[in-house]
Amino acid sequence: MSNAIEIEAKVLVNADDYRKLVKLFPDASRYMQTNYYIDSKDRMLAKSGIALRIREKNGQYEMTLKTPLSQGLLEKNVPLSMNEFCAFRDFGEFPKCDLLRFLTMLDFDVADLKILTSLATERIDVEYEGGLLSIDRNSYSGKVDYEIEFEYNNMEDAEAILGDFLKKNDVPVTFSKMRKTARAMAALNEK
Repeated sequence: MSNAIEIEAKVLVNADDYRKLVKLFPDASRYMQTNYYIDSKDRMLAKSGIALRIREKNGQYEMTLKTPLSQGLLEKNVPLSMNEFCAFRDFGEFPKCDLLRFLTMLDFDVADLKILTSLATERIDVEYEGGLLSIDRNSYSGKVDYEIEFEYNNMEDAEAILGDFLKKNDVPVTFSKMRKTARAMAALNEK
């Protein structure tokens, strides 16, 4: 299991601003990833501030548990095989991994955990000002949104650099604290 701290500033933009920003990086490669969001029917993880997902990218699967820190999120990542993913998705068999032990230590019953929804992202990643700029088109529950993220080593500078980049390109700056997980789960509740 690997651990990481994720610190990123996020801004939701409209479709026109998204297209304008994509045109700035014509040579950047695009890729697809799908996040499968996991919780119990009564959202026991979300009530504890925890997010759990499986990400599928380039035929690879990784389960990630995110817990809040004073600045950013602590991520615990575990690679999964396609068989482990399918066994969980189709039969509710939680993978035998460090995250199983971690969730059990926190008194969560993993038998209650299921994939509740998914979100597909078409992403462009660009190294920018010492951080990583991501330009995303997200699809979930019949909705589409556009998000710009800037991952950096502290939130204050991440917001300043992303804000300057967007202002320079005449894109309105309103930072969003609502993560993809929360948007996908909220859309699920709207159905």
